[in-house]
Amino acid sequence: MTTVQSIYEFLDSFAPFDTAEEFDNVGLLLGDPDTEVKHCLIALDVTESVIDEAVEHGCNLIVSHHPVIFHPLRAVESGSLVARLIRAGISVISAHTNLDKAPGGVNDALAAALGLQDVQSFEGSDGMGRIGTLPEECEPDAFAHLVKESLSAAGVRYVGGRRPVKTVAVLGGGGEFALQAALDAGADALVTGEAKHHVLLEADAKGATFIDAGHFDTENVVCPALQQMLKEQFPEIRAMVSHCENPVRYI
Repeated sequence: MTTVQSIYEFLDSFAPFDTAEEFDNVGLLLGDPDTEVKHCLIALDVTESVIDEAVEHGCNLIVSHHPVIFHPLRAVESGSLVARLIRAGISVISAHTNLDKAPGGVNDALAAALGLQDVQSFEGSDGMGRIGTLPEECEPDAFAHLVKESLSAAGVRYVGGRRPVKTVAVLGGGGEFALQAALDAGADALVTGEAKHHVLLEADAKGATFIDAGHFDTENVVCPALQQMLKEQFPEIRAMVSHCENPVRYI
């Protein structure tokens, strides 16, 4: 019998929950560890739409990247996500920064989606970032298009550097802090999911290519990877990837 605890322990085996950043909230955040799991939904976020999907498909476990409970709760109101999950009998395991760091986790999945080769971690990225090389170098504009197409993103924001792109660093989600570390590691470009204006200016001043491909699209790539891992480890359960899309629209 596969239980919530079984799946928790499997995730912990390759993405240890105790490696999460201090600010983070990860692990079994809701539910009974002894509950049997037959259907599991994998999603980036736990939203109303994701809960609808879980209920529709009879999933009593959601494995999410972003924590369903991040800040301490003072109360659980009847209309809240947490209350709805409790009423539906749905457990939630969230693997956040520990999955960012893990082998086969968010950033390895992002590197794979972009076709990077010889991928390894780089210093100064809190163990999360990855760096690798493209099969062939390309101009910054062409690389921006490659990122957009590889991630099926509706759009990307980017600063085009002053040199061709061959070595690429990736850090899904809020990875702008690693710009200098990526450059120090030899990257021609950094692909991440968020960028403040001053960081874009910094990249431009340094002649580096900086791609902001969106938080959702740079991290959602891990969901199919998790699905495959769960299918292989627990063939008796049905592991599904949420069909919920990026709520951000571009015009």
